[in-house]
Amino acid sequence: MNATGSDDTITEGGLLGPMFRLAWPIVVIQLLQVTYNIADTFWLGRLSADAVGALSLAFPLIFLLISIAGGFTTAGSILVAQYTGADSEGSAGKVAGQILSFVTILALGLSVLGYFATEPMLAALPSQGATTEQVVPLAGDYMEVFFLGLPFLFGFFVFTSLMRGYGDTRTPMRVMIVSVALNVVLDPLLIFGLGPIPALGIDSAVISGMGIEGAALATILSRGVASALGFYVLFVAGAGPDVEVGYLMPDLGYIWDIVRIGVPSALEQSMSALAMITLTAMVVQFAPPVVSAYGLGNRLASLVFLPAMGLGRATNTMVGQNLGAGKSDRAERAVWIAAKVGAGVMFVVAIIAALFPEPIVSVFMATGTEAAQETVRQGSTYLRIRSVEFTFMAVLQVMLGAYRGAGNTKTAMGFSMVALWIGRVPTVYYLAFVAGMGSTGIWIGMALGNTLGAIAAALWFTRGTWKETVIDDEEAGIPDADETPAGPTSETADPDLSETARTDGK
Repeated sequence: MNATGSDDTITEGGLLGPMFRLAWPIVVIQLLQVTYNIADTFWLGRLSADAVGALSLAFPLIFLLISIAGGFTTAGSILVAQYTGADSEGSAGKVAGQILSFVTILALGLSVLGYFATEPMLAALPSQGATTEQVVPLAGDYMEVFFLGLPFLFGFFVFTSLMRGYGDTRTPMRVMIVSVALNVVLDPLLIFGLGPIPALGIDSAVISGMGIEGAALATILSRGVASALGFYVLFVAGAGPDVEVGYLMPDLGYIWDIVRIGVPSALEQSMSALAMITLTAMVVQFAPPVVSAYGLGNRLASLVFLPAMGLGRATNTMVGQNLGAGKSDRAERAVWIAAKVGAGVMFVVAIIAALFPEPIVSVFMATGTEAAQETVRQGSTYLRIRSVEFTFMAVLQVMLGAYRGAGNTKTAMGFSMVALWIGRVPTVYYLAFVAGMGSTGIWIGMALGNTLGAIAAALWFTRGTWKETVIDDEEAGIPDADETPAGPTSETADPDLSETARTDGK
C-alpha cells in the first residue's frame, strides 16, 4: 500500500494511477518553471521590446553551458530510478551523493567560464543594425549576472532529478512553489525598483531599478532558496534517496556510470543548444520585432508543451524503475499509455492555440508602440503555425523519456539530432533565406523538426531493442526473466492508455 492509499505502485498494479501521480506534479513543476520565464517576459515587456529581444538572444547561449552539466543530472535520475526499482536503496543513495558533488564542481567551473565568455559569444552572433546596437548589449548584461549565479540553479536541478528518479515528484513541486512565489515578488522590485514612499516618509528610492539585470538576479536568488530547501530535504528531513555526507566523496565506479550515461545526454543537450544558437543567428538578421516575436513565441510554446513534458519525465521514471525490477513488458505498456494520453491532450491545446493566438500573445506585450504591435502580429503567426506540431511533440517527448529511462541516452540523443539538425535547422535556413519566405519561413521550419523526430522515434521504439538496464544486475538484485513469478498479475489488467515526457531547456 503506498502513501496515497492505492495498491497501485510504479512497479505493481495498474499503470495509469502511478503514472498520473508522477506526472501531475511534474506538469506543475514545469508550469512553475515557465512561470520564471513568463514573469521575466511580462515585466521586461513593460520595460521595452528590446529587453524581450535580449532574452531571445541570451537564453540559447546560457542553455549551451547549462546543458553540459544538465546531462549528468539526467544520468542521476536514470540510475536512481533503476536502483530504486531493484530495491537497492543504498546504491540509490550513493549515486545521489556522487551526482550532487560531481555536478556542483562542474557548475562552479561553468559559472566562471560563462561569465568571461559572454562577450565573445554575443560577438559571434551575426546581428545587424538596430539589433546589434539595442538588443545585444542588454543580452550581455543579463547573461553576466545569470552566469555568476549558475551554481544556485544546479542545486535545484539535481535535487529535482534525484527525487524524480526515486518516484517522489510532489516534494520538488512544493519547493518550486516557494521559489517561484519569491521570483514573482522580486522581478518587478529588482527590474523597476521601489520608492520613494511619501506616506512612510521615505523620499528616496527604497530599491533601485536594475532593468534587465534585475530579472536575472531575481531568478538567481529564488533558485538559491530552492537549492537550500532541496538540500535540507535530502540531508536533514531524510526524504528521497538515503544520501549520507560520506557519499559525497568521489567513487570511481559510480562516477564511471554517471559519465557513461551522462555524456550522451550532455551532448544531446549541448547539440540542442547549438541548434538554438544557430537558429538565433539566423533570426537576429531580421528586425527587432521578429527577434522579439521569436523569443516570445518560444516561451509560449514551452508553456503549452507542459503536458507533454510532464508525461515524458514521468515515463522516464516508470521505465527506469520497471526495468530495474525486471518488468520490461510493463515498462513498454507505460510508454504507449503515455504517448496516447499526451497526443490527445496536446491536440486539444493545438486547437486553442490555432484559434486564439493573438489574444494569447498580447497578454505578454504592451502594444503602445509600433514595434510592440508588430511583435504581437509576428508572434501570433508563429504560435498558429507551430500549433501543427503540438501532437507530434507529445509523442517525441514520451519516446525520448522512454529511451532515457532505459539508460539508452545515445538513442535519445540520436532522435533529438534528427528533430533539430535534420528537421529544423536546415529547413529554417532554406525557407527563410533560399526560398525567400522571411519570418514565415522561420515559423514553418520550427514546426517541422518535432514532427519528423516523433515519427522516427516511434518507429524505432517498436523494435524493442531498448529493454535493458544499465545497472549491475547482481549488485541491484534484479531477477532473471525466468525467475519472475508465474500466474495472474496486475500486468494483464492494465488499461491501454499512455504517458511521458522530458525537457531541459525552454
